[in-house]
Amino acid sequence: MQVSVEKTSELSRKMTVSVPEAVVQEKMAERLKSLARSVKIDGFRPGKVPPHVVKKMFGDKVRGEIASDLIKDTYYDALQDQDLKPAGHPHIQPLDEAEGFKYTAVFEVYPEIVLNGVDQLELVRPVATVTDNDVADMIEKLRAQKQGWHIVDRPSQEHDRVTISFSGTSEGENFTDGRVEDFQVVCGSKKMIPGFEDNLIGLETGANKIFSVTFPSDYDNTKLAGKLAEFEVDVIKVEEPVLPEIDEEFVKAYGIEDGSVDSFRDDVKNNMERELEQALRGKLKSAVMDALYEKFPLTVPNTLVDMEIEHLMKPYIETAKRQKMKLEDLKLPRDAFEGQAKRRVALGLIISEIIQKNAIKLDDNKVRSTIEDMATSYEHPEDVVNWYYSDKSHLSDVQQMVLEDQAIEWLVAQAKVSEQTVNFSDVMDRQQR
Repeated sequence: MQVSVEKTSELSRKMTVSVPEAVVQEKMAERLKSLARSVKIDGFRPGKVPPHVVKKMFGDKVRGEIASDLIKDTYYDALQDQDLKPAGHPHIQPLDEAEGFKYTAVFEVYPEIVLNGVDQLELVRPVATVTDNDVADMIEKLRAQKQGWHIVDRPSQEHDRVTISFSGTSEGENFTDGRVEDFQVVCGSKKMIPGFEDNLIGLETGANKIFSVTFPSDYDNTKLAGKLAEFEVDVIKVEEPVLPEIDEEFVKAYGIEDGSVDSFRDDVKNNMERELEQALRGKLKSAVMDALYEKFPLTVPNTLVDMEIEHLMKPYIETAKRQKMKLEDLKLPRDAFEGQAKRRVALGLIISEIIQKNAIKLDDNKVRSTIEDMATSYEHPEDVVNWYYSDKSHLSDVQQMVLEDQAIEWLVAQAKVSEQTVNFSDVMDRQQR
């Protein structure tokens, strides 16, 4: 076997493999001899068909089969011989040769990753605590989630809920399919197009108003995007929000069995501290990833980028299928995912190299504690833990995540780290965007 490799781009390779005719003929002779013992041909007894007859009838087919086998037998040996690590599947093309067998394999290889200075990263670690004011703000948010509504006999204000019937026209055409009845709008919620909710403030029950607003230029309905629209609105009722009292009933609704307000506050604070810890770890991890991506720029294989783009697009495609949309109507431009895909592939390769070069081993105890933490939000945590350990693919996902986190911990331990004090709300509000 002879192997030659041509470098067609930074990561692309064209490998040519040649097998001598003597090897082809030897394999053909073995295959034809075996075939002669079992083939049935009119005029000959089983096992008595002359070799030249078998070769004439089946030679081309057998040579094709041997060519396929030779590719399987030689491809990985050729890669090893040339010390090549292909990324993704090769494109293999057999070549027409009068003697012997030859084929080309075109593929991309993994980039060489040099980690000089990986132990000299400069990082900023965000630090935050949960204050009494943070807890009070969170309790107010929980009250707002259970707020009721009370009909009022006054002009509407911000945060009021206004029930309306309305119709809309643009360029003389009605786009609301007639009139929309019993539609509820919370003033200031910013759920409607800009300007719509503002025009509802100051209206009383029974009021009628006609006003114009302009649809945003990036509005989903392209027929209306950027267009001026006229709305006619009738106010059916105005309601103000009513927040529940923080009493025993309210507290028990959040799972505090003793109904104590102090227990409720402690529980809220504990949950906030747990979420804050996770968010701070996530921000530090993002800082590490940003530093790695900047310090070690990589050209990544297109094959891996394409696979990552498909992975990123998958949730959108599944949602479209559930909504019975045609995939061609989804209009998902691949280039919208390309930047993120390249970053994820590059960081995945860098982290893998760090794990390998520094012999970072998976900590099974951390895997267990991670799964147990994930299971705490379920009604039967032990069933969730058992489910992960009974499903190799899901367990593998957690193991990979934990191993990556261990690599991040290793990097942080080597890096020059400074601390920056931030507010709880700054961390969590940005986390939820």
